[in-house]
Amino acid sequence: CPRPPWSVGGLAVAAAVAILGDEGEYARRTRDLVAAERRFLMDGLAAMDGLTVYPGAANFLLLQCPRPAAEIGRALLAKGVAVRDCANFDGLGRCFMRIAVRRREENERLLAALAACLGQASPVRRRERRTPAIMFQGTCSDAGKSVLAAALCRVLLQDGLRVAPFKAQNMSLNSYVTADGREMGRAQVVQAQACRLDPDVRMNPVLLKPSSEVGSQVVVDGLPVGNMSVEEYMRYKPAAFARAKEAYDSLAAEFDAVVLEGAGSPAEINLKSHDIVNMRMARHARAPVLLVGDIDRGGVFASFVGTLEVLSEWERELVAGFVINRFRGRESLLAPAFAMIRAHAAKDVLGVIPYLSDLGLPEEDSVGFKKGLFNRPPPGRDHVDIVLIDLPHISNFTDVEPFLDEPDVCLRVVSRPADLGRPDAVILPGSKNVLHDLGFLYDSGLAAAIGSLAGPEGEAAEIVGICGGFQMLGTTISDPHGVEAGKTMGALGLLPIGTVLAREKTLTRRELTHLPSGAPVRGYEIHHGRTPTAQAVFADADGPAPDVAAARGRVWGTYLHGVFDSDPFRHWFIEELRRRKGLAPYPGERPVYDLEPAFDRLAAVVRERLDMDAVYRLMGL
Repeated sequence: CPRPPWSVGGLAVAAAVAILGDEGEYARRTRDLVAAERRFLMDGLAAMDGLTVYPGAANFLLLQCPRPAAEIGRALLAKGVAVRDCANFDGLGRCFMRIAVRRREENERLLAALAACLGQASPVRRRERRTPAIMFQGTCSDAGKSVLAAALCRVLLQDGLRVAPFKAQNMSLNSYVTADGREMGRAQVVQAQACRLDPDVRMNPVLLKPSSEVGSQVVVDGLPVGNMSVEEYMRYKPAAFARAKEAYDSLAAEFDAVVLEGAGSPAEINLKSHDIVNMRMARHARAPVLLVGDIDRGGVFASFVGTLEVLSEWERELVAGFVINRFRGRESLLAPAFAMIRAHAAKDVLGVIPYLSDLGLPEEDSVGFKKGLFNRPPPGRDHVDIVLIDLPHISNFTDVEPFLDEPDVCLRVVSRPADLGRPDAVILPGSKNVLHDLGFLYDSGLAAAIGSLAGPEGEAAEIVGICGGFQMLGTTISDPHGVEAGKTMGALGLLPIGTVLAREKTLTRRELTHLPSGAPVRGYEIHHGRTPTAQAVFADADGPAPDVAAARGRVWGTYLHGVFDSDPFRHWFIEELRRRKGLAPYPGERPVYDLEPAFDRLAAVVRERLDMDAVYRLMGL
């Protein structure tokens, strides 16, 4: 009996049966993609002289060429393009070849290479030159992407490049106000500082600020567009991605290079279909991806392999190599694993970054904070004890980070009354859901415990509220517009103020003078609250500024984030606590809160431990 043209294995038959029975969304999108790319390829081929294109219904096209297919095929292979010589097909001659319909980038590459082999102009419109870019993505959250992005920003800056950071979408309660009164994530603010740039909302065009377990305030271009549930935001995502791409293009056009950061992991299979921050953003920026794994957690090589296994083919092609982060030990012991991962993935480990503790850089979000990075052993000398209250929806806890460098300060994070003790100062931080967190203070017993510390003047602790914490120190918080919970609650009653949450958010930067000390302070406000006060704690160039703070005795609060970044004010604050405690003034020189040395130290380590030659090649620099 006659033989079939080629044999088909049992597995192939089973796969074909399964594919033919697939009538789902994936099959529909596949058919649409192949049909669109087939038309694109046919139009490009038809524009070349001497070619005859035979249309087909599959993802292949048959071509008749003006010269032998073997000759053209060898020339194409030298350009990295392989085609099928059809000279041995029954009924076809030596000038026939078959090409596959693939993705747009590959089809464009085929058309350009074939035109060059035929000595003709390419039918593909030449792409505009891309701004050199590279992207850090992680095998998990908190793998160290933000810090590595900041480090590479500083390295490129040191090498004379005008570089900018970018993250399409950030989810964080740590935010910052730019010079033009817009809001963005703190991580990109730190990265902008590494580039010695003023923060720009184009560096983080979409910011999600969780306000509940299933919802977030959505900030686009630095301004809130509303509170959305997960389902509502998924429907909004196409518009958010469109804006993110516009922001990237605008930003990239002004710089020599861009360092992008992903979010979470690109392997989250429940999120991949509507991703706007990882691989789709990398493809838009044409940025090779360095996949970062945290070896301190264990299983880093398995996480590399597992991530690649669940990525689509086009996503895997974007991954240019791996970076191992937070390594402790002798790097030579990793050599067998390097060889195995190279054999399995055909990609190299391009860097091993050691475990770096006490970086001296602000934390990106609450992951590090919740892991206890703020909890340090008490100083071995006379010191003051400052407690930060850990709220469920704590935001901008970086307000207290400057205290970590002070040699005579013990900064403790407390979430239970039993751990409160008799501190010298208590700081109530910002909150993204003030009413909920106020309820937490009452339910946990912390409200009563904090109130007991505001006792007689000689025994009272200094009690400070920042933003949401400032509102909690008052008598009432009212939410008539449903910004958070749509109700009114009695607050701690430690300050004679009341707060009403307005629909519009205040976003502004301020330069003020602290009236009791005369110290200059600068910072920013991010709040819905309107809190009229009668007593001014700060003044600006026009005189007292009662809208930003209030005080009564040793209880005071302010809307100003970053107030303790001011070295003169922070030092005065600590010395006042020492004086009340009966301690002599601190005998040494106090530290300056300056991130520049930290950036340079970090950059030196990353420059040494990351294959910078490979990074420059990947970026096309």
